[in-house]
Amino acid sequence: MLTDRKELDDRLRGSARAWLDEALAEAAHAAAHPGANTGNPPWELRFASAGRHCGPENADPVRVLLLIEAAAGLPAVTRLYEQGTAAERRAVLLALHRLELGPAALPLVEDALRTNDTRLVAAAVGPYGAAHLDAHGWRHAVLKCLFTEVPVEALHSLAERAGGDAELARMLRDFAAERTAAGRDVPAGLPTVLALTAPAPAPTEDS
Repeated sequence: MLTDRKELDDRLRGSARAWLDEALAEAAHAAAHPGANTGNPPWELRFASAGRHCGPENADPVRVLLLIEAAAGLPAVTRLYEQGTAAERRAVLLALHRLELGPAALPLVEDALRTNDTRLVAAAVGPYGAAHLDAHGWRHAVLKCLFTEVPVEALHSLAERAGGDAELARMLRDFAAERTAAGRDVPAGLPTVLALTAPAPAPTEDS
């Protein structure tokens, strides 16, 4: 779970907290005056330097707060993702479900799932990906997690989306068979996901 503002205030001291206050004020100003800035608004520059000013351990929540405070739209999140480092891309992905973007930011999730960066893959299968990936895309996201050894616990709404999915079950069995034939271990999380794909039991006459 991402750190909220109160927790950040408790963790940050002195210049770091002052920097965050200024950064969030700039983001709020941008949200209140859309279109006022040409080029990259000041808060976007703060987004890139969050780790340097607030510490790498706080960079994700600081960046997410900036995106929320700025009410970042699709152009901004796309720009920050495409121009950002892996850490900055991860923060964009973590924030998507807290922005009013609908499915428009799915290309960012799909891009992350094409990488082998486990930090990006894990962020891509969070709440936003779970809500907006279609069945085909979500099944392949599950396989991507297994292939890259991202813990299946990272898959948001796993039980709900996997429940009764016969096609996902087939894909998982095929994947397990390929691994076994190649003399490789079956990922530890695969049986967990496979068990979730079982169809719901038929109601009894007494239910």
